[in-house]
Amino acid sequence: MRHKRTLSGLRWLIGGILAAALATDVGVVASAAPSVQTETIIVPSAQVESGVVGPAPTQEALPPGIAQPPPDEIPTVEYDASKLPTPVRRLREQIIEAASTGDPEQLRPVVDANGEPPMFSFGDVPDPIDYLKSLSGDTGGREILAILIEVLEAGYVHVDVGTPDEMYVWPYFARYPIDKLTPRQLVELFKLVYAGDYEDMLAYDHYTWFRAGISPDGIWRYFLADQ
Repeated sequence: MRHKRTLSGLRWLIGGILAAALATDVGVVASAAPSVQTETIIVPSAQVESGVVGPAPTQEALPPGIAQPPPDEIPTVEYDASKLPTPVRRLREQIIEAASTGDPEQLRPVVDANGEPPMFSFGDVPDPIDYLKSLSGDTGGREILAILIEVLEAGYVHVDVGTPDEMYVWPYFARYPIDKLTPRQLVELFKLVYAGDYEDMLAYDHYTWFRAGISPDGIWRYFLADQ
């Protein structure tokens, strides 16, 4: 999405004209308007909403289990939550239920029961719940809860099967070649991001918005976006 910032000299011009008229008592003195400089800034729309702005990391910089597969590898997309292993399905339901309360603190018992906190950032996070709230566009942290619910209600993929990084990942766009989405899949993507964000993702060559990962044994591994 394009955001244009204009340095305007309108107030300066009006003030100058009025001052000249009072000084000469002969009406309005004609004056040429100063040139107006413009600067066009292009920022991914969804990142503007959350305050997360910056270049997307390369796939090589992403932690194990998050990076996308080769572009010619098309994963199987699932929508039926009943196909999930019981630990995964149960944790997903707990996260959605806690987020639906509108109180980020309701996620704390889920995070505490996880053993180690899920990865919410590529850097160190002193308090995971406070950090999630800081990502939200509102002071109560409800926007980030809505994003979390939307992500977990999207289609998912089962990736890296048989490896230590085996994971169930939402939304499936996180592990799907972004330039190979069908029209129907693009509609699903636009439930999460704007068309301008999609254009940015094509430039980055991968999905850059929030994604969540749960291991087969029901451990919440991450919920984060590219930073």
